[in-house]
Amino acid sequence: MTFSVLLIDDDIELCSLLTDFLSLEGFSVHAVHNGAEAIEHLRANSYDSIVLDIMLPGLQGLDVLRQLRAFSTTPVLMLTARGEDTDRIVGLELGADDYLPKPCNPRELAARLRAILRRAKPAPDTTDELTVGSTHLNQANRDGTHRGQDLQLTSAEFNVLFVLMSQAGTVVNKDTISLEALGRHQSAYDRSVDVHISKIRKKLAQCGGTDLIMSVRGAGYQFARHQQDH
Repeated sequence: MTFSVLLIDDDIELCSLLTDFLSLEGFSVHAVHNGAEAIEHLRANSYDSIVLDIMLPGLQGLDVLRQLRAFSTTPVLMLTARGEDTDRIVGLELGADDYLPKPCNPRELAARLRAILRRAKPAPDTTDELTVGSTHLNQANRDGTHRGQDLQLTSAEFNVLFVLMSQAGTVVNKDTISLEALGRHQSAYDRSVDVHISKIRKKLAQCGGTDLIMSVRGAGYQFARHQQDH
C-alpha cells in the first residue's frame, strides 16, 4: 500500500532529496515550499501524513499547524532546529504527532512516518470500541467522546489515550506509552508523552471529565477505572 506524504519546507534541495528517498521507500510525495500555499493546498487535497518544517517564509510552521488543526487531523511530523525544545513543545501542544531535529536522517524520517501511519490505522484484530466510565473510544473512526461530547483528538492523542484506557487502573510508564502510542522509545529529556497527556486532560476537562488521568511520580500515568465526573 502506498502512503501519500506532503513535505512543507522552503529548502528545495532538501525536499528533492527527501522526495527521491521516500519515493524509493514506497511513499507518494508532494512538496510545497510556502506556508500560506500549503494551507490552501491542504484545503483542497488530502494526504496520509505531513512533514512540516518549523522555519518557513511568511507563514511560520507553527502558524501552519495551528490553522491546519482547525480543519484536519492528518498526522503531522515536525522538523525542528536541533536543540529548540520550545518549538517542539509548542508544536506538540498545537497538535503535532511527532518531531525530528534538522538535519534529519532520511531513513529515520521514513521510519517515523511508518510508525505514525501504522498507529493511525486500527489493527485488524483490535477491539473497535473501548469504554471506561463516561469515556469512549472508537478505533474504526479513531475518535473519542466523554459524556457524549467529541474530544477532537489528534492521532497521537488518540493513541496515548487508547494505551492508558486499555490498561485503566494500572500505572503505565512513559516509555511504554511512547513505544505503543508513538512508535518509539522515549529518549532523554523527551517531553512528548507529557505534552500529549496535558492536551488530553484539557480536552477531557472541557467535556466535564476531571482527574481522570493521574500522574504517579517516577512511575508514569494511570487512567481512572472508577470515575466521578464534575
